[in-house]
Amino acid sequence: MSEMPGPDAFLRAPSPTSGSVGMVPPAPIGVVFAIAGSSSRVLFDRASIGALCDDRDPVVAAAGQVGGQVKMRVGTTWLVANIRSLKLEDNAGTCIAADIDFLGEGDEERLTGKLYRFRRGVTRYPMPGAEVYPITTSDLQQVYAAEDRANITVGTVYPTNDIPAALYVDAMLGKHFALVGSTGTGKSTSAALILHRICELAPQGHIVMIDPHGEYAAAFKSNGALYDVSNLQMPYWLMNFEEHCEVFLTSSGSARQFDADILAKCLLAAKAKSRLGQEIAKLTVDAPIPYLLSDLTTIISAEMGKMDRAGDTAPYLRLKTKIDEIKADPRYGFMFSGMLVADTMASFLSRIFRLPGDGKPISIIDVSGVPSDITSVVVAVLSRMTFDFAIWSRNEPQRPILLVCEEAHRYIPAGQETSSAVGRILGRIAKEGRKYGVSLGLITQRPSDLAEGVLSQCGTIIAMRLNNDRDQAFVRAAMPEGARGFLDSIPALRNRECIICGEGVTIPIRVSFDGLEESKRPASGDPLFSELWRDVGGEDQIIGRTIQRWRAQGK
Repeated sequence: MSEMPGPDAFLRAPSPTSGSVGMVPPAPIGVVFAIAGSSSRVLFDRASIGALCDDRDPVVAAAGQVGGQVKMRVGTTWLVANIRSLKLEDNAGTCIAADIDFLGEGDEERLTGKLYRFRRGVTRYPMPGAEVYPITTSDLQQVYAAEDRANITVGTVYPTNDIPAALYVDAMLGKHFALVGSTGTGKSTSAALILHRICELAPQGHIVMIDPHGEYAAAFKSNGALYDVSNLQMPYWLMNFEEHCEVFLTSSGSARQFDADILAKCLLAAKAKSRLGQEIAKLTVDAPIPYLLSDLTTIISAEMGKMDRAGDTAPYLRLKTKIDEIKADPRYGFMFSGMLVADTMASFLSRIFRLPGDGKPISIIDVSGVPSDITSVVVAVLSRMTFDFAIWSRNEPQRPILLVCEEAHRYIPAGQETSSAVGRILGRIAKEGRKYGVSLGLITQRPSDLAEGVLSQCGTIIAMRLNNDRDQAFVRAAMPEGARGFLDSIPALRNRECIICGEGVTIPIRVSFDGLEESKRPASGDPLFSELWRDVGGEDQIIGRTIQRWRAQGK
């Protein structure tokens, strides 16, 4: 500490508006102490930082705080660094040591000394002893200025209230994105805000949103196509063989494989009976060919009749019973209705993928009314149709599709991502989707329950407040090195604040999201117990109506 410059080295010239045109720029507040490739260390003079507290520029006034930025000069270049941690360095309390991460560099304007033309990365590092300066609002405007490429504004850069935070749409969607945050942090509203801004930028886009709680229909009434069990009309024959097995097979172990072999043989025969099936020379069990469920059960019965011993008929009976059960259950009508046997594949894809969009570029698919035992199969079919459509339309004019999956940890759980059809297809989209023009948006409150390989494929991560230590560690591992200083502030974020890093932004930023009009918000507000518990009367009618809907399963 004997090498630390004395207080005279940090004397600040009085300046009513630091960094303004014609005014004296801020004096140095410290020096570089140690330099390393990723993280370096600077020493701040406590008195110099204290003298900035009353500065008119709020960014200068907040100089030296964790999560803030500082700059240092190397030749004719300004380097910008983020402050990751602070520690009192001497017993007298005059010197503060700070660990910093370099964000990028910009050129110095010769006459005013201002920073301009900021870019990511560092060409030359400063030498120990180089002076450290507070960053100003005009500097931040240059650092966070949106480049001349397609972008959406989602909020303002912390701690300012007028510097817009831009997300680069092509980079964000081209390499997938994830939005993570604990319950109650404003995650659903923030997701709706981002999707609304994308829809405004691309009113002829193609977005599919899988909504497990029925929250988002309220947010996209005016600019989205809304589907639920009443109007989804998803034909059962769109399922591939793997998805058929998840729905129709009830056995496990070696018996399951035996049942699957029987199903494959009978399913192929049922598809071959249809007019479309007869036109295809090499028909496979995975081909989306319309067939009658009654044909399938008839073929299963015929195969069972060929068996000599009664013991061998059990697999056939299991299959036939399960198929008859599903046909008779009205809850499965949106998918297994006898009305869905016609070849409606073209109209289904056109509706779901918004081709054409007619000014409503997003389809909200509410799966909250889908029976829980086939919810994952429905999501698997929708996801696979998105991916397969992209693959088989490679020689056509490209129509990229964004698939947004809310509560993603349900479908791609850590350690079990390959145990279900939906986990496998979403994992494949995460790894290969960008090659075919399929983008994946994952929204989750428990990133630690999400398959690690899938989160690591997301090029842009939008992290809201995370209360759980495991979740914080998981997101920290998935984020790039330069964002570490921002990550430490994740537990301290306020509602509707986030850290954004990765491909969608020039450098990691802390953002305060814009407000969203009431009509564009999802129906995800928390109940106000103190108010609702004061509201009494009509309980008998509430119970009666609820039981009626319960027994009718919403019909």
